[in-house]
Amino acid sequence: MNLQDKLGKGLKPKAFIESMSVNQEKFHDVYESFTWKKEDEEYFASLKENQQLQCFILAADWCGDVVRNVPIVFHAMEKAEIPTEVLVMEQNLDVMDQHLTMGGRSIPIVIFTDLEGNELKHWGPRPQRVQEPMVQFKRQHPTRDGVEDYEEKIKDVYREIGKRYGEGNLLYQEEIIHELRVLISSI
Repeated sequence: MNLQDKLGKGLKPKAFIESMSVNQEKFHDVYESFTWKKEDEEYFASLKENQQLQCFILAADWCGDVVRNVPIVFHAMEKAEIPTEVLVMEQNLDVMDQHLTMGGRSIPIVIFTDLEGNELKHWGPRPQRVQEPMVQFKRQHPTRDGVEDYEEKIKDVYREIGKRYGEGNLLYQEEIIHELRVLISSI
């Protein structure tokens, strides 16, 4: 997919944060809670030297995964000086529908492109360890059809995802940084 036509149409990170009508304080708290591991900070800082990437993030302020994950992505992109724009999901369904997660719209989706807008890789919506319960559930129940107590079962999955994010546990932030590092290194 080529995203060159989206360049300049998204929100810069600061503008996205300022535009948030919900979850702005939580987003800010997550952003402020982040601390770098030295080797990761050095890796992302080293990307400044040969900058050939752009980053687009499909997001919406109402999404809990966006509030938890995007502040960490912002830190990585800032450190690497990778130009970043947030594409509000509801205004960019054409891009969203090309990046479905197990057939559904899940955000955030972090998309890396070259300078001509050609997609190279993408990440999201959650760190792999946190996403595992949803992957397992969707494998067992690809559709809602015929699934007894679907709503209760999906609530259980979201509770497990919440546990994996962990209250006061910042392990998931390290996982995001690690996964982004592996992804970018493979480009």
